[in-house]
Amino acid sequence: MKALERVHSYLTFGVVLGLDRMEVLLGKLGHPEECLDVIHVAGTNGKGSICRYVYEALREGGYHVGLFTSPYLEVFNERIEYDGAYIADDDLEEIANLVCDKADEMKAEGYESPTEFEVVTAMALLYFARKGCDYVVLEVGLGGRGDSTNVVKHPLCCIIASISLDHMDRLGETIPEIAFEKAGIIKRGCPVVVNTERPEALAVFRKRAHELDAPLFDATLVQPRVKRQDAFGSLFDVEILEHNYKGVELTMAGAHQVSNAVAALYGLTLLIEQGKLELTTREIKTGFRRARQIGRFEILGRDPYVIIDGAHNEDGARRLAETIRQDFAGRDILMVTGILADKAVEDVLDHFLTITDNFIVTEPVNDRKLEAERLCARIRERGAQARACSDPFTAVKTALEEKEQHDLILFSGSLYLIGAIRGAIIDELR
Repeated sequence: MKALERVHSYLTFGVVLGLDRMEVLLGKLGHPEECLDVIHVAGTNGKGSICRYVYEALREGGYHVGLFTSPYLEVFNERIEYDGAYIADDDLEEIANLVCDKADEMKAEGYESPTEFEVVTAMALLYFARKGCDYVVLEVGLGGRGDSTNVVKHPLCCIIASISLDHMDRLGETIPEIAFEKAGIIKRGCPVVVNTERPEALAVFRKRAHELDAPLFDATLVQPRVKRQDAFGSLFDVEILEHNYKGVELTMAGAHQVSNAVAALYGLTLLIEQGKLELTTREIKTGFRRARQIGRFEILGRDPYVIIDGAHNEDGARRLAETIRQDFAGRDILMVTGILADKAVEDVLDHFLTITDNFIVTEPVNDRKLEAERLCARIRERGAQARACSDPFTAVKTALEEKEQHDLILFSGSLYLIGAIRGAIIDELR
C-alpha cells in the first residue's frame, strides 16, 4: 500500500515528544479531535488491556466506538479499530494520503515535520470523527505529557495503569520522573483513575490532580473477591462506588488482568455515575468476557500448551512469570525468547529464568534487536541451557518440532518478535 509507505517515511524524523507539531497538523485537518468524547489511557503495562475492556463494554452497550492502540502485531490496520473491525484498506489509503498531504504542507511552509506516530494519531482521530463515534478509547503511545494523543484537551475520563521503568531514555530514570510524564494526560476537572501500587508514583498523580482540581480515584483500594483464576482467565466479584458487580468473567489470564479490569470498571462506573454513559451490569460483564488481546498471554495450542506473550520489560516479565508459576508449576517448559538491546535485559532475564532453564534464543524483527548469540551467552552465564537460532521463523519450527517433549512452549520477550511469528506458529500448529 503506497499510502503506508508515505506514513512510514515519517519514521526518519524519529520519536520526538511534544504537541506543537500535532496542533498544526490537526489544525490543517479541521481539528477532528474536538468533536470526540475520549477516554484516555496511559501507563507502562496494562493500558492496552484496559482499553480493550472499556472498548468491548461500550460496544456491548450499543455505542459506536473507536479504539486507537499501538504498536500493531501483524497488520497496520490493527491500530485503528471501529465497532469491532480494523480500518478497511480503502479507508486507510484515503485517510493516510490526506494526512500525509497536510504533513507535507507543513514541511513546505517551514514547520518542523510531524513524526510517524503523530501522522498515525492524526489519521485515527480524523477517521473516528468521520465515523461519528459516540466514544473513542485512546491509548497513549509513549509517556503521556508530550505524546501525540495528548492533544485531546477535555477527555471524559483518564485512566493511568501500572507504572514501571521503561523507555528511560525519553521518560526519565526514576519512577517519579516517569510518573510525571504519565500524569501529563490529567486535565483540569477531568476525573482520573490510577492503578499503581508504587507510592512514589501515586504521590506524583495526587499532586498533579490537586493542581488541576481533577478528582482522583485509586483503583488499588478496591478489593476484588477472586473466585476462580487459571490459564483461561478469572472470575471475580467487586464493589465500586456502591455498584456491586458479581460474577465478572475475564478470558485474559493472570492476576494483573483482574487489576486491569478493575481499573477499567472504575472508569466506566465513574462515567455512569456522572450521567455521561448508560451501561447495564450485564452489558459490562459481556463486554469484559469478550475482551481479548492478541499476543498477550494468548493460548494458541493445548497439546502441549503453546502460548505467546509480548512481555518486553521488567514489569511485564514479572507478571508473565507469576502467571506461569500459578498455572504451570512443575511443568516442563521450553521458552523461545528474543529481546531488544535497549531494554533492561538483565532484569527481564531475572524473571524469565524463574520460568524455565531451557531456552531457544532468537531475534526480534527490529533493528534494535539483541543478537541471539549475545543473549544466549548471558543466559548460559546464569546456569541455564540456551541454543541460538537467530532467524525467528526457524526458531518457531525448531521449538514446535520438539513439542512432544514439553508440557508448554512459551514465546516471549518482545512484541516485535511476537508480531512477526504469531502467524507462523498458527500455521505450524495446523
